[in-house]
Amino acid sequence: MRLGLRIFLVYALFIGLTGYFVLSTVMKEIRPGVRQSTEETLVDTANLLAEILRDDFKAGTLNQNHWPQLLKAYGERQPQATIWGLPKNQVNHRIYVTDAEGIVVLDSSDTAVGQDYSRWNDVYLTLRGEYGARSTRSDLADASSSVMHVGAPIRDNGTIIGVVTVAKPNSSLQPYVDRIERRLLWFGAGFIGLGLLLGALLSWWLSRALGRLTAYAQAVSEGRRAELPHYRGGELAQLATAVEHMRTQLEGKAYVERYVHTLTHELKSPLAAIRGAAELLQDEMPQGQRQRFVSNIDAESARMQQLIERLLTLAQVEQRQGLEARVAVPLAALVDELLDAQQARIERKQLRVEKSIDADLKLTGEPFLLRQALGNLLENALDFTPSHGVLRFSAGRVGTLVECRLFNQGEPIPDYALGRLSERFYSLPRPDSGRKSTGLGLNFVEEVVKLHGGSLVVGNVPGGVEAKVCLP
Repeated sequence: MRLGLRIFLVYALFIGLTGYFVLSTVMKEIRPGVRQSTEETLVDTANLLAEILRDDFKAGTLNQNHWPQLLKAYGERQPQATIWGLPKNQVNHRIYVTDAEGIVVLDSSDTAVGQDYSRWNDVYLTLRGEYGARSTRSDLADASSSVMHVGAPIRDNGTIIGVVTVAKPNSSLQPYVDRIERRLLWFGAGFIGLGLLLGALLSWWLSRALGRLTAYAQAVSEGRRAELPHYRGGELAQLATAVEHMRTQLEGKAYVERYVHTLTHELKSPLAAIRGAAELLQDEMPQGQRQRFVSNIDAESARMQQLIERLLTLAQVEQRQGLEARVAVPLAALVDELLDAQQARIERKQLRVEKSIDADLKLTGEPFLLRQALGNLLENALDFTPSHGVLRFSAGRVGTLVECRLFNQGEPIPDYALGRLSERFYSLPRPDSGRKSTGLGLNFVEEVVKLHGGSLVVGNVPGGVEAKVCLP
């Protein structure tokens, strides 16, 4: 399945589920919301009527006055109103009044006068001083026939002497509920459709953009000419730039030729020395001279082996994208271990070693790689430190990093070499032997430091050379 289709399906599923849950939640709240609003209006109406009817009810003249005719006329009114586009041509309120015993004394429908309503909640609760309301079906088999009743007390000096109830059938509210539900469904369906359309356009655009980039990569891998797709900013532009940079690096023939030429040169010298010594050994010669040529063969073989091993180690580090483990490594103990391993060379050159590292100072990373990197720095410093010279290890915290410095007394690095010290295969002649190393030591250190998220700086300082490593 293509990436664009996957993105669209996930987006469609998200939009669909979100729309469904939102619409279903809102739809469930419409009917209760309308009824609650209507009930609030009924409460106001009932309390208004309770105040209007109080004097006549107290005097016992409700049925002897004009109230029955007024309520009958009210029930026959035709408002001819249009509410939210829906016509309203009749009033739907029923109003009845009960006395302190719950007996109906006045009814706008003229059907319940004299009946006992004391057990209905609107009357029963109101007479007890509570909020009285009920919803009762006029037809028990028809859920749509329910009628809301809200009662209000008629008071005489704080004493409840009667109840006014205002009733309204829920069926009169249904047209408005249906209209709201229809509009919500249309709007919801429209928004979901618009969301799916935008999702489809986004998926198509993303799929098309990635497809162009994929086609470019395939063309490059097949050796065909292709034009790099252009994007206006964002991650796709960064990805295109990265792909182009990778292509440039892969096609950098000059870089590859220089790499191979240098490697060939490095291997050619020891091979030539081994071959020359082997040819000379075929002739008769004094034992001392023979032993010298054998030693040369052994030394050159060791040099070749070291070169190959360092290349393999460097390649392994370069191919890694991250650390396999992050361990707290005590820096002082690690430096002591490295110095102990080089103690013979230190004593032979009679060097003075100084160390200023707190015992609780720790690095975070892979112990093996950190040991190899700092070991390479120490070996490099020993190569360029003259007899009776000074080696100085120091370290301290700088923000969230640990700054480790290794100073060695000796000749300053030539200006032309400062920018190439960590370059692969680049090396300066050792003062003791005049020979160059493999030129992979500092390059390996730099790769390890980068892998740990740090930095390496090697430069001249007063009295010698200092290598500064910043690590987490």
